[in-house]
Amino acid sequence: MAALYEGYTLCGLVPDQNLSSSGIQGIEEERDRDHVVVTDSTRSVTLYKVSDQKPLGSWTVKQGQKLTCPAVFNSQTNEYVAVTDNKCVIDRREHFCLFRVLFLQVSSDVWKVHCTHGGEPVVLFQRGAVRLLDSLLAAPQQPIEEVLAQEEAIRWSTIIVAETQQFIIITTEQKGEHFLYLQRLNPNSVQRYRLEREEPGLSPLSFSATYRDKHICLLYLYPNGHVYQSVLSVRGLGTEEGVQALPLPRSLLLGLPVGDGQLEAASAMALDEAHVAVVGVPHPSAGGGKDFLCIWNTNFQTLQAGKEMAGKIYGQLWSYSNKVFIPHGKTLSIIPFECPKSSLASLNQTCYTLSKTPNSVPSWNNILHGEKAQPSKSAETRRTRTTRKSQSTTNLTTDQVLELIKTAPVEEIQKEVEGFLTRAEFQDLQPSVGQLALTLVSRSLADPAFYSSSTLAQLVHTRCLCHSVCPDLVLLALEKKDYFLCQLCLQFFPDIPEAVTCACLKAFISIPDVDAEKVSLEPDSVKFMENLITRDRAEAGLQNGFSPTSSVVNDRQTRAEDVKKKASAPSQLSCPVGLHKAVLINEILQTPYSDTFLLPHLKDLSSQHVMLFLQYLQFLYLKYSQDAFPQMEGFRSPSLSQIMDWVCLLLDAHFTVLVMTPEAKGLLLNLHRFVKSQVRLVSELGKIEGSLQELRKMKAKESIGQYSIEIIELF
Repeated sequence: MAALYEGYTLCGLVPDQNLSSSGIQGIEEERDRDHVVVTDSTRSVTLYKVSDQKPLGSWTVKQGQKLTCPAVFNSQTNEYVAVTDNKCVIDRREHFCLFRVLFLQVSSDVWKVHCTHGGEPVVLFQRGAVRLLDSLLAAPQQPIEEVLAQEEAIRWSTIIVAETQQFIIITTEQKGEHFLYLQRLNPNSVQRYRLEREEPGLSPLSFSATYRDKHICLLYLYPNGHVYQSVLSVRGLGTEEGVQALPLPRSLLLGLPVGDGQLEAASAMALDEAHVAVVGVPHPSAGGGKDFLCIWNTNFQTLQAGKEMAGKIYGQLWSYSNKVFIPHGKTLSIIPFECPKSSLASLNQTCYTLSKTPNSVPSWNNILHGEKAQPSKSAETRRTRTTRKSQSTTNLTTDQVLELIKTAPVEEIQKEVEGFLTRAEFQDLQPSVGQLALTLVSRSLADPAFYSSSTLAQLVHTRCLCHSVCPDLVLLALEKKDYFLCQLCLQFFPDIPEAVTCACLKAFISIPDVDAEKVSLEPDSVKFMENLITRDRAEAGLQNGFSPTSSVVNDRQTRAEDVKKKASAPSQLSCPVGLHKAVLINEILQTPYSDTFLLPHLKDLSSQHVMLFLQYLQFLYLKYSQDAFPQMEGFRSPSLSQIMDWVCLLLDAHFTVLVMTPEAKGLLLNLHRFVKSQVRLVSELGKIEGSLQELRKMKAKESIGQYSIEIIELF
């Protein structure tokens, strides 16, 4: 059955004062599946990395100007194209930097710019004409014809790639009548259709279009809850202008419940041939006043997944790479989903689960790592145990376990929670685990003598928890000095705020090494650090441009420094912190963050903590730079880029203090050598870049014996 996983926040919203608009014009996926371009309703365009909710860059139009259509990314030329004030087309390049910004003043108002992956941007004008961007670049003031009739206005448009050709789909309205234009590019042809009338005064709330089975499928939702589908053929389009509108056949796909009134801000979008995502439509099993994101199966006419959305719904919905982007309240959320093929055998359990818990959704952590929604290994292990232990306890419901947590001793709570987790089905764990964790944390905060570390660790191990569900859990673990639970939260929670991350960092750095060694931690991460620290320090080679024992430098001025570096090499290769403290700091390095929100909290670190942290990062860099050090797959460990990112963050936050601290002089000089060596390496690689590209273009011989010598000539 279809599933909606736990969502996370991409960014905040600035809606209108009357909350009639979310403040977002559009969202477009960039070149890969991990980047999106978000255009607000006023002046800003921002590029986000989806996996860590990190803004990578943004740009704003001049004061007094306004963006009038969503920005799109042209993967052919690495351009961002947008429109200001309906007539000025902006062509911005080099990933949101200020290089090569091109402004085109066109002769007619622009409705929107559309672009498909690998295709050329297409400019759609408000009167229905279409131009390729390159043709406008050649002649910006060329005359633009009018395709639409008088008093006919565009309501929605999109672009579809069908059989290697681009098609522009436009829906319009004229005096209460609704029309659809299907226009093909290269060669140009257009066909006009008339939509069938619904009840008097009703206009479609939303449209979506997909291409499958050599046909374009148009999906549209009306305020009365009717979802219709029309199928269009891409063959045999007419070529005459002003051709008579043909009737557009339709079939009723879904009849959604609308409650007492009619839908106002709602949207429906096809996810695949059998599933439709709907937002702003009441859940059939929930009370009034609640807004939901739902997935309906059109084959069986059943609701298969639902998630309540807090705040006002604006009727906007985007879907990219098995993720739904939905603005609600003051938040733009991302909800991962999955739509496997359904069977009749699964429908009874599906409908029963949704009717009991309309807001139940599995955890999204597995999806974040590209896995299917399955129980964690620990949950599977618990379910494969003998049931003798669980049979000895009463089969308590969720409410009974919650009441038990409020008064029972730690041992009884641990026993009952373990039995509950063993009995519960995975799809039912999400809401239950969150309630159990909240109740445990609330009692622990109210009663200092009560704390059940093992029970909280069990709940975290289910991977059905996140920081937003139980925001006090990590801080409670820090207060109780439960560093193992902190490590689990850092591993499994993808939405830990930067302030909490810095609080963990301060606590970890402040732990005495002797106390840290007494803490039990996750074995794989400890194994990684044991291998790293105990490795023979004499084995050092040159990788990433720097060697701690021998720096081959071409100029005479730095030869004297080599002697000093050789003398200081043994101290540089000794880990400045203990084994378990290093394991905990590694978890911080791998936690997602945003530079903008992290920097203010990093400035609260003391100079001693900053020095120790930088020394440890230097140690990691040196170890990673050794040819003798193997990258151990399967072990949780920070990457080289994460290490260097944290070095840059610390220097940005504390550079002035470090410059004024005498003890930091040697450390800063070493970091300077790191940068210098990296620049030298990149420079040397640049010299052979052309040769490497030629090697990639060469075709390998199909048959090569056990031993061969091949001479390759590079020109």
